[in-house]
Amino acid sequence: MHGRVVTTERLTPGMVRVVLGGDGLAGFTCDGCTDAYVNVAIPPAGAPYAAPFDVAEVTAGRPRGEWPARRRYTVRSWDADRRLLTLDVVVHGDAGVGGPWAANARPGDVLVFTGPGGGYRPDPAADWHLLAGDESALPAIAASLEAVPAGAPVVVRVVVDGPEHEIPLPSSGALDLVWLHRSGTPQDADLLPAAVRALPAWRGRLQAFVHGEAGEVREVRRHLLTERGATRADLSCSPYWRRTMTDEAWRQVKAAWTAEVERDVA
Repeated sequence: MHGRVVTTERLTPGMVRVVLGGDGLAGFTCDGCTDAYVNVAIPPAGAPYAAPFDVAEVTAGRPRGEWPARRRYTVRSWDADRRLLTLDVVVHGDAGVGGPWAANARPGDVLVFTGPGGGYRPDPAADWHLLAGDESALPAIAASLEAVPAGAPVVVRVVVDGPEHEIPLPSSGALDLVWLHRSGTPQDADLLPAAVRALPAWRGRLQAFVHGEAGEVREVRRHLLTERGATRADLSCSPYWRRTMTDEAWRQVKAAWTAEVERDVA
């Protein structure tokens, strides 16, 4: 599957919105998950093939150095009537693969991907909703806030580099939103866990979405399970990246790390 870039927009210094359209999206559907994602395939610079391409054919018939890099991005929105797929991509200058692609994307460029996947959506039966993460989780947090039932209590804590990295987060829920700004010190690693630990006690059933940096997600998950009475079934916790690791290095160890985290709380 593939989409052609229709528009791009710089939302913040560190986030670019890419809207895809075209016949390559025929058959694409989203099942209502607010954390829906696609797995994109971005060829290396100078690749001797053009998009759209078949990833399986490229990896089977070409040397590894010519293979496309695979990255996962959350679907910010899907307009089935207009056949428009919106992705909000985090950009860290020239670092990484997906960020530079998004920053330099132009109308007509083609993005190859598979998907979607996903599994979280705010449950109307929950008494409280917690959405916690960083800029990498913002697309899913924004989509989830739009799906929270009117008047439902929803607590949001998001870590970003500063006020210029904040985006509007409208919701019909009873919203308690706090932005947490990094200082560039080792204490940044505890910003999100500390903010969640500081929340007042709540009554009833909690449903939580905690996505972002691996160590921070792990600490928040442990706290919710051991000290807040949350159940595993009501937690959506995913480590999108890990401090001190490149994307490729993290991809190599993520499965083992996730299995280790599952053993944190018996």
